[in-house]
Formats: sequence, structure tokens, C-alpha cells
Amino acid sequence: MTLTTTPFGMRTTAAEVLDGVDLSGRRMIVTGGASGLGAETVRALAGAGAQVTIATRNPAAAEPLVEALPGTRAVALDLADLDSVRAFCDDWSGPVDALVANAGVMMLPTRQVNAQGWEMQLAINYLGHFALAVGLRPALQAAGESRVVLVSSGAQLRAGFDFDDPQFERRPYDPFAAYAQSKTADVMLAVAMSRRWAEHGITANACAPGFIHTNLQRHLDKATMQAFGAMDEDGDLLTPDYYKTPAQGAATTVLLAASPLLDGVTGRYFEDNQEAEVVEGGPDVMAGVARWSVDPVGADRLWDYALPVVS
Repeated sequence: MTLTTTPFGMRTTAAEVLDGVDLSGRRMIVTGGASGLGAETVRALAGAGAQVTIATRNPAAAEPLVEALPGTRAVALDLADLDSVRAFCDDWSGPVDALVANAGVMMLPTRQVNAQGWEMQLAINYLGHFALAVGLRPALQAAGESRVVLVSSGAQLRAGFDFDDPQFERRPYDPFAAYAQSKTADVMLAVAMSRRWAEHGITANACAPGFIHTNLQRHLDKATMQAFGAMDEDGDLLTPDYYKTPAQGAATTVLLAASPLLDGVTGRYFEDNQEAEVVEGGPDVMAGVARWSVDPVGADRLWDYALPVVS
């Protein structure tokens, strides 16, 4: 399989990816769009003319964006609460040209579960977005050609999906293992969607934004941040050379959501604005997409495991 390449790189910004692209009349949804990478995604899409709905737990937090960007609005959505997801889908009318599954939570220090008994990182990062996409599928299909973007992470290289104990009911809860599993699940979701929805004009791809200082790291302790080289002994943030700005981190997301260079591409994983090579996952692998993340058998199995919960 030939990998998809683009003229963009690690330091390209989201706005640069869409330079010259006209998104007028396109309707797009960005979860977690009130801050961080989500906000940069909203800025770039709206800046190119798209009508963007910011789906966020706290719509008031998105008010500065809504006031600054014509054509944007904020709507309440709690991905941990499937009733909230269903309400969002029920209230939606008209087509959706792109759904950007950007919201997420990282390394909750203790095991928490949602109402369905799903470990919270898996519930928010994967299950809530799965339910949202399934609920909006008629709207995605109505657009004629539409896209779903799953914002994953390089953490998918560290852990496959544990079908024997996905909710950490028997094995000891590990914050990073749970996060990594949830991000692997996001890539698997893109693969499963591509196998089911491509015939309806819906493409689905996943991406890794890279390392960026955002509110996502709020649960990381000092030792973990120091291990990343992102904090000094006094607790002050550092920015290593391999870190990106939020605008650079959102570039790959925007590429998948709106660039004509990705027309018809589906079921793939991108990093630094390029399709990633499939590699064997492991503790020392720093780039690529783990073979377990794009395994179609595993992707179908995870779809079948979660579908009864979200239907």
C-alpha cells in the first residue's frame, strides 16, 4: 500500500494547511473545541469559511471563540454521559461535512467509570465518540462526502486493546496503560468505520497531534512531566525541541478534516501531516502506527463489543 504524502511537515500550522481552501457552506463539529488543540482546529476551519459547532461540556468556555469567529456556535456535550451524546444527536438537523473527535482525557490518576461501567478514559476518548458518530451517521451520509477524524496519540504504540479486561476490573489500574489503550481504540474505530461507511461517502482517519502543552496534561504529575523533558525541578514548564505549538499540533487534524489532498483517503493514521508507516508497537518505538491499532480483525471485534452500548 502506497502511503499518502503531503507537502506539509511537523512545523506546519493548521492555518497553513488550509491556505487557499474554501470551506464556505461546510458544516463541521469539533468536540472539545473550547481550548487547546480543539480551539486551534476551530480557528482554522472557521477561518477557511466553515460553519463550526463547538461541542463542549462547558459552552460558556467557548464564548470568546464564538464571539471572535463568525459562523461558530457552542453546544453542550458530555462524552462520558451517553444520554448527553444522544441528546446532542437528536437535536442536530442537517448534514455534517466533518466530525472531529478531538476531546479527550489523559492519565486519570485513579480508576473511574461512567454509568455503563466503562473505564473513564476509554469511555470519553473512545465510547462517547463512537456513540456520537453512530448517532450522526445519517447527517454525515446526508452531506454526500463527509469525514470523521479521530484524534489519537503516539501512545497507541505502547498498548494494544485488552479484550480480556478492557475496563481494568481484574488487572491493576494503570493511568498510562488505560490512556494508551483508549488511543489505540480510536485508531481501531477509524479502521472499523472505513470498512463500514466508505460506501456511504464517509471517510474516517486517525492522527497523532504530537507533544504540545495543553490542558490535556493537567493530570500528569511532576515526575511524568520531567520524564517528558517538559518540566524543570522547580515545576516550571519547559518546551523541548520536539514539542509543537497548539497551531502546529492541530495541523494534522485539520488536514484530515478538510484538505482536498485527503479526498477519498480512509482507514489511515497520520502524524506530522503524513501517513504513518505500520510498525510493531513497543516501549521503544517513537513513530508510526502499531500493527495492532490498524488490525481489521481487532477493529471489527471492538466495534461489535461497543455497538450494543451505544445503540
